[in-house]
Amino acid sequence: MRIAIVNDTAIAVEALRRVLAMAPRHQIAWTALDGVEAVELCGRDRPDLILMDLIMPRMDGIEATRRIMAQSPCAILIVTADIESNAARVFAAMGEGALDAVDTPLLGSGDLQASARPLLTKIEAVGRLIEDGGNRSDDAARRPASNRLVAIGASAGGPAALAAVIEALPRDFPAAIVIVQHVDARFAPGLASWLGQHSAMPVRLAGEGERALPGQVLVAGTDDHLVFTSKDGLGYTPHPADRIYRPSIDVFFESAGRFWRGPLIGVLLTGMGSDGARGLKTLRDLGHHTIAQDKATSAVYGMPKAAAALGAAVDILPLDRIAPRLVELAGAPRSRKGQAL
Repeated sequence: MRIAIVNDTAIAVEALRRVLAMAPRHQIAWTALDGVEAVELCGRDRPDLILMDLIMPRMDGIEATRRIMAQSPCAILIVTADIESNAARVFAAMGEGALDAVDTPLLGSGDLQASARPLLTKIEAVGRLIEDGGNRSDDAARRPASNRLVAIGASAGGPAALAAVIEALPRDFPAAIVIVQHVDARFAPGLASWLGQHSAMPVRLAGEGERALPGQVLVAGTDDHLVFTSKDGLGYTPHPADRIYRPSIDVFFESAGRFWRGPLIGVLLTGMGSDGARGLKTLRDLGHHTIAQDKATSAVYGMPKAAAALGAAVDILPLDRIAPRLVELAGAPRSRKGQAL
């Protein structure tokens, strides 16, 4: 891959250069000292991947990500010092379309290879997603509440999209909500806490053996796949081991289709690649209602585009119409093959 580096600190740039030299199949496209320069360079020479710092002069990584995804979209990985203490900024950048985040490898740490491993692992995952073809955004009476489920999958741009959906749902929303967002397990607690600030319902990480109950939002919390293991019970599994992103939305949706015994709505939001598209098609084929975010409001129109191409989505909706549609469906009778619940 052709990889660009955006960072205003010389020692960080040098560390990233040395890390990329460990994987000779990658080459450095260009380097930029701040977001302004990055936006300009990306417009002239769009790389396959940008390693984007968060805190920089003139324009930070959040605004640079927003502008790049609007003008010359490409894969963006946040690489910055101490990402855990900058979790709010990380989620903001992911809301603008960044795929993931990782700490900057440290020169002089004694073992640069060990320090570089998390970054190289993320880069390889992005490379597989690009090969997958999803890297460009241009491209009757109400049932008992305990029997209803909204299953949501999201990736790049997902935190902001999830917040927009969740904050528009009422406190007494009559369904369980379970979310799989592509995010490193270290960020999952922060993501759940951050989403909780936008929700009238309680939001927490899904624990092993957790039950999906109405009026609460559960978020996948580990690097293993979140799955249903019974009619309403959740758990984690390392299998299948070959999925590019963990937890996998496809694996989650397919398990929901296999085990859930009540009305179910599947929702696939913004994201890179195609994870979730086949799972959403499985849900539709089982007679459940399915929704995909539209192109205009997706930070990255990869996963929803793949779902649309498969005919997996009953509704293709702008982000601000998804929550009202969920409220409408949650109060309607269910029928088969993609009609209202």
